[in-house]
Amino acid sequence: MFERILKYRRDLHQIPELDFDLPKTTAYVRSVLEKLPCEVFSPDGHAVCAWFDAGAHEAVAFRSDMDALPICEVSGVPFSSRHQGHMHACGHDGHMAMVLELAQYVASVKDHLKQNVLLVFQPAEETTGGAQFICQSGIFAQKNVKAIYGFHLWPDLPLGQPATRPGPLLAASCEVTVDIEGKSTHIAKSEDGADALLAASRFVVGAEKILDDLHAAEGPWCTLKFGLLQAGTVRNAIAAHAHLEGSLRVFSESAFKMGRDRLYALGEQISKDLGVKVHVDAPEGYPPVVNDEKLFEDAKKRLPSLEMLPKPLLIAEDFAYYQRTLPGLFILLGTGTGIPLHSDRFNFDEKVLEKGVEIYKHFIDLKD
Repeated sequence: MFERILKYRRDLHQIPELDFDLPKTTAYVRSVLEKLPCEVFSPDGHAVCAWFDAGAHEAVAFRSDMDALPICEVSGVPFSSRHQGHMHACGHDGHMAMVLELAQYVASVKDHLKQNVLLVFQPAEETTGGAQFICQSGIFAQKNVKAIYGFHLWPDLPLGQPATRPGPLLAASCEVTVDIEGKSTHIAKSEDGADALLAASRFVVGAEKILDDLHAAEGPWCTLKFGLLQAGTVRNAIAAHAHLEGSLRVFSESAFKMGRDRLYALGEQISKDLGVKVHVDAPEGYPPVVNDEKLFEDAKKRLPSLEMLPKPLLIAEDFAYYQRTLPGLFILLGTGTGIPLHSDRFNFDEKVLEKGVEIYKHFIDLKD
């Protein structure tokens, strides 16, 4: 098994592709699956699915993402990217390798399955949320899928250690951009101007009040912070324009709506108070990843080694769209390297892939 999974990972690592444009990746995935006793199809024109029909009433699903990142690889591994400027720097090559090997296992036990099995290979996790289009296709209802599972390789956990938590695991994320148009005058005649820099400063301070209220409503883990403020040209002129960039990250859709609504209201109030024009752009982003509590409790019984994380994490993942559609459990799987995701040096001990497949098998029920 290990040699095969190693081949999958290294082959896929060399052909990283982006977003929905994954012709070589999908062709490779299909080439493996089409040799197995399953139906291979695409529910949305981009994803690749494998349907193992055991004649059961219900099904269970497993998901892998397929897309890479626009990063120039410097890991130095002999199977480095052959696509200049593209790299599997978030472990999706490993995710695919695990689910392809899981397909081999499912094929070998197909006659003994208690449930049908759907394997989902999706595009565009890193960009526009490819999961949502698979969900919109209606495939999970059509196949009567009752639960979906997914992994993400995780550098901050020991090698092979699975970890997750019930309820909120990963954040809803929104990248906030604020542009403020004022009127520049010499500071000696500031009363004739409209101070965009002052407006931006008030916006940052107002956002802190919003964060305080989010903490009161949601708990201490959410955040609303700005990392970039640009304004003005010289020291003795009122700034005509200011630009802010920040991020809102929370763990419930109600808190997300509250935060966005308050940001828009803050912009309107500052516009009225200071005579500037404040434009707030806070797109919806990904929903929060919220694990089904029953699936978590079941996973603890199946996986005695499963570690419970003490708090949710302020990163986003489009696995959340599946969880809007059906019960889902997302698990982090330790690589033990400490090399951060999205690093141009990202790599991992490939033994973790074999461990991941063994964990996946625990969620497939066989007849006695």
